[in-house]
Amino acid sequence: MLRIKSLLILFTFYAVVMFAANPVKVIITAGQSNTDGRILNTDLPEYISRISEKEYQYCKWSKGSTTERITGIFTPFWPSIDNKNNPNRWAYDAVTYYWLEQALQEDFYVIKWSLGGTAIDTACTSTNKYYWSADPGWLSQTTSTATGGRSLLLSFEENIAACIDSTLSKLDGGYEIVAFLWHQGESDTRAGDRYYDNLKNMLEHVRSFLIEKTNNPGYAQLPFIYGTVSQLNKRYNDKVESAMYRLATEDKNCYVIDMSQGELQNDKLHFTKKSGEYLGVQMYNVLVELGIAGTEARKLNSDSLKYE
Repeated sequence: MLRIKSLLILFTFYAVVMFAANPVKVIITAGQSNTDGRILNTDLPEYISRISEKEYQYCKWSKGSTTERITGIFTPFWPSIDNKNNPNRWAYDAVTYYWLEQALQEDFYVIKWSLGGTAIDTACTSTNKYYWSADPGWLSQTTSTATGGRSLLLSFEENIAACIDSTLSKLDGGYEIVAFLWHQGESDTRAGDRYYDNLKNMLEHVRSFLIEKTNNPGYAQLPFIYGTVSQLNKRYNDKVESAMYRLATEDKNCYVIDMSQGELQNDKLHFTKKSGEYLGVQMYNVLVELGIAGTEARKLNSDSLKYE
């Protein structure tokens, strides 16, 4: 009897250790229109559109845009944007989350903030004069867009903080922010010379915020996964593209995805279904490389996917 009790205690101990060592995965996502979503949900890949309940099984998200109120509340993921006339649109990340679901088969969380037509550099034209800038001087004179200011970066970080306080910090097994997904750059075309510094500073601001919020210095190496602007885009700037590759060369935790030939809609700005799906798959493949999708996950071949 004593031996059985000892074994039960040992089993319980290892179960607790194993559970605690497997924190829930969290992805943060931000950017402008091709991150926000400009592809109609009627053009979702077939494997997503056939989901009967119109919500993902494991992916929960907390999204924001412009002046939305921050709540820290998560809901089951289904692609949509903040647009009262046509909210039913998707971006590349819907594909990334779908395949991550198939690989993990367990709950994970997404914190997203996005708005079309927005720049990092405050000297550029940006929707509603909202910016992703991490310039200390500029940030000291404004507040988040969620509180009436001009900073999208602060809104993004405030949303992350609210999600941590309201939900993530209360999870029994803990949580870990595992990756930062991003697509942006079209609106910074007039400040291409400064894009490297602007992008680097934005990333460093987010990483520093996470370290301060969580007391986890490991977030200094948070993986940053991002795609280039299509060279077919009417706002393409080769200096913006070069800056993205330079950052990936200098920071081993940055992973740039070549979207130079990304197919665009007639507006010459926004991804089509084909290029949106391609970027989403490639981002998923980076998650596989990093071990974030689980030990059994395998990369997908974008060429073999069917574009319905």
